[in-house]
Amino acid sequence: MIIVLLGPPGSGKGTQAKRLATERKWPQLSTGDMLRSAIANGTQLGLEAKSFMDKGALVPDQVVIGLISDRMSKDDCRKGFILDGFPRTIPQAEALDKMLADAMRPVDRAIFFQIQDKELVRRLSGRRTCSKCGTMFHVESAKPKKDGVCDACGSNLIQRDDDKADVIQKRLSVYHQQTSPLVDFYKKQHKLKTINAAQKQDDVHNQLEQALQ
Repeated sequence: MIIVLLGPPGSGKGTQAKRLATERKWPQLSTGDMLRSAIANGTQLGLEAKSFMDKGALVPDQVVIGLISDRMSKDDCRKGFILDGFPRTIPQAEALDKMLADAMRPVDRAIFFQIQDKELVRRLSGRRTCSKCGTMFHVESAKPKKDGVCDACGSNLIQRDDDKADVIQKRLSVYHQQTSPLVDFYKKQHKLKTINAAQKQDDVHNQLEQALQ
């Protein structure tokens, strides 16, 4: 089964993708992880991607699609996989459909993690990250034992730049412009299922499992 997870930053799709990957034994194909791996391994696509990233430019679709194509050809993807963070635009979705059609393996389901922007801002702006070990906390829902101090290693907690309210608003604006149209794209293909991502993690997961039946 080939699954596409759609939703804005902070909607929890990455967390649910990891849980689903563990339970279903489907690999999670994250473009961010693949880019970092390709660069670290010095592959041709990785070097090409790095040349754009070093200039602060977006990695072109053909490079990202090449990474996806290489990854989905691996043996562990034969029974299915989860696409997390791809596609982000209609052209990417169209390229994915063509690539999968050539392999006679269509997308089976697109799951939309629906949640209001104000809840996303609350979630993301409340995150605090350990400056040393990277452990995550939240000022409301996952407080450290001591304010501003990591439970795991005792280092200071910081608010990352991309977790600040003004940056979050910009990220959401880009999402609505570029990625939100994918909801209609998959709805027209009768492959879209919508779940309420504002719920607790277990409730979201239960809805996700129902959407895959």
